[in-house]
Amino acid sequence: ALFGTAGSALAGPCAPETVENTNYVICTVDPAKADLRLFWKGDDGAPYRSFPGIADAVSAKGKTLVFALNAGMYHEDFSPIGLYVEDGQELRPVASVKAPKASGPVPNFYKNPNGIFFIGDKGAGILPTATFEKQRPDVRLATQSGPMLVIANKINPIFIIGSSDRTRRSGVGVCADGMVRFAVSDNPVNFHDFARLFRDHLQCADALFLDGGGGAGFYSGELGRSDFSWHGGYGPVFGVVE
Repeated sequence: ALFGTAGSALAGPCAPETVENTNYVICTVDPAKADLRLFWKGDDGAPYRSFPGIADAVSAKGKTLVFALNAGMYHEDFSPIGLYVEDGQELRPVASVKAPKASGPVPNFYKNPNGIFFIGDKGAGILPTATFEKQRPDVRLATQSGPMLVIANKINPIFIIGSSDRTRRSGVGVCADGMVRFAVSDNPVNFHDFARLFRDHLQCADALFLDGGGGAGFYSGELGRSDFSWHGGYGPVFGVVE
């Protein structure tokens, strides 16, 4: 290689990046060209739960799992909490965005507005769930999560500047050039700073929070990384296959 190891190390879609003293892995995907998929259950009908399990299933079909990250929140049985469309098949319906009555803080999924990331005929999009339900676009892939980080180029107004609620976070944005960008933080970051990463640094007019804490997992053969979930496994997972 002309560029030595440095050039080849960053040849893939994912690269480490430090923004405002926070370390991230950022992956850029062209939804018109890349084979971006959702994974949940294997051929045996059981949830994959781990990245190596998905990588093995992909390689058994003669392909490679380039990178993967969890695609939103899930129940204790690893099933997606909200809308889940894989290969054009709706396997889980849209979930209510009203929080169950309970004392304590509202779970992230139910913080407004909840949103849906999808890929359809016109490329990738992220819409607030209520808007998605009105428009009902034809999609081949979709996952529901919450809260939205950026809505039509505006940071979600519920986020507090300088909030001490900091944890590792993962999210997805649909950006100016039609690209899809995923970000997973390796350090604790608050919601407002994470949203600004998508809007200001990655130029994403719409972005959706996927998961946080021990649930914010990432896999990349090229970067030599395969996280394991603190929850005993992952539910729905994004993966790019080559």
